[in-house]
Amino acid sequence: MQTRVGVRYLGRVQGVGFRATARATASGFRVSGWVRNEADGSVSMEVQGDEAQVEVFLSAIAERMARNIKSAQRTALALSEGESSFEVRR
Repeated sequence: MQTRVGVRYLGRVQGVGFRATARATASGFRVSGWVRNEADGSVSMEVQGDEAQVEVFLSAIAERMARNIKSAQRTALALSEGESSFEVRR
């Protein structure tokens, strides 16, 4: 089943390679979406794909960036049709 999840990461998540890590990690999964820095110092990400792929991808991000993430707020989102890649947005 396809799913789309929004996540807002709080902590020391900017200036530590978070977006690049997310993009590189996404290349190993069948997911699409985007990641970007926010003005308040958080990082927002939307990821879409098979539910199992999305969960494993999010777990990989949580593991790789664990020392920087203080909290992560998840939201279920509507699917975005026609999206085929994972990108860094500015």
